[in-house]
Formats: sequence, C-alpha cells, structure tokens
Amino acid sequence: MSQSSLIHTETFSVPAIECDFNREWKPSAILLHLTEIAGTHAALLGVGFDEMLTRNLFWIHSRMRLKFTGYPHAGEQVTVRTWPRTIYRRLLYLRDFEVLNEAGQRLVSATSAWVIVNTLTRRMAPPSSVKLNIPEVHIPIDQDEPLERLDQARDGEERLHMRAGYSAVDLVGHVNNSRYVEWICDSFPIEMFAQRKLDFLQINYEHEVLLGEEVSVLVNPVGEDDGLWAVEGRNLTKATSAFQALVRFK
Repeated sequence: MSQSSLIHTETFSVPAIECDFNREWKPSAILLHLTEIAGTHAALLGVGFDEMLTRNLFWIHSRMRLKFTGYPHAGEQVTVRTWPRTIYRRLLYLRDFEVLNEAGQRLVSATSAWVIVNTLTRRMAPPSSVKLNIPEVHIPIDQDEPLERLDQARDGEERLHMRAGYSAVDLVGHVNNSRYVEWICDSFPIEMFAQRKLDFLQINYEHEVLLGEEVSVLVNPVGEDDGLWAVEGRNLTKATSAFQALVRFK
C-alpha cells in the first residue's frame, strides 16, 4: 500500500459560526474538526470506535500540539489531511495533521498522541498487547519536537473558575477535549487576540472532568519570553490535574 493511500483528506469551507472577531477559525473548533476527522480515518483503517469496542478497547486522546503559520478565515475552503505516524515510547500512537488553503499552503500543522484503554480493566493497553498493525506514514510538517509531559503552571494565577455543565460534556459523559481549549483561550485577555497571533498551543489531557465537577484554570508566564504561558486546569472536586498546556503568542 502506497504512503499516499494512507492519507485521509477532507475539504470543506470554514463555518463562520466557528470563527472569532478577527474572522479567524477558533483553535477549539480546529481541534474539534481534527479529532472528528481522526475518528473517521481510524474507522477506515479498521480501528474505529465501534471496531475497538468489539475488542473491549477504546481510544483516549492524550496530547495535541497545533502550530499556526497562517489563519483560516470564515468561508475559506480548507483541506485537512491526516495520517498515522508511529508508536512513541511503546505506548503512544502518534497521528499528524495539516490544514491547507486552496493554494495548497499549510496554515496549521498538528501532531497528536493517543493511548488505548481496556474497557474492562480501565487500564492502558500497550500496543504490543493489542497488535493493531496500524501502518506508519512519515511526512515532515514542522512538528519534530516530542510531545512530552508538561508541568509548568502549578500555583499560577487563577483566571477562570467554572462548573462543568451540560454544554461542556460530550456523549461519553465527560468534558470534551475542545472545551478545554476554549477555557485556555478564555483565560487570556481579549487584547491578546486583538494585538497578537497564536503561534502554537500544546495541551496534555491528564484526568477527565465529569458533569458537575468544578474546574479552576491557572496561568503562569514562562521564562523571559513575554509570549509564552503555561496553563493548568485543576479539577477542584477531585483535587486532580485535568489538563496541562503551553501557549505562545507572537
């Protein structure tokens, strides 16, 4: 099977309702589309949600990093391409993405990490035990840095405090991964988005947040870079970390 046949492609117009006051596609909406398209491709490869459940397995989205070289605008036609890359550290399944404009220029690149969990034991299942035989595709997309752990926002300034309500929870019963990105963006003043541009965002999902649980979003500057910030979502109900993130504005 050729490498090109292992790349899944979808083309569509950016919905205006998913854009901000700059008419630019919101990061949370981009992540939501990438996650949906990843699920579609997984099903085509025979490892989708339904197929995995027959083996008492399911996918968990563990980490994601998006880099922005351009900004898709409302009504603009974009093409999303995705492919499975490799297994990292014998545990994480890596999947890459790129968002292209009509001229074929890359506006957004993204890399993601996924783990498999056994539905019966609720424990992670290492790739060596499930043997999915997912093919590997290697295409350079300026995402060479490993998706490492993040832990830089502890004891940061609280910017948001909310309770996970109906609109935040998805069909699995926990807060959707794109909602965390909304919370991250909402923790910065609106002037940040009016005067600067988002350069990259990495989010690591630590522990799920369930309906009714309270979350505090903490923000810390990182080093001497005035555009680099660490963000943590703290589940106050369970006293656990819901997510860790690193964000840079340029």
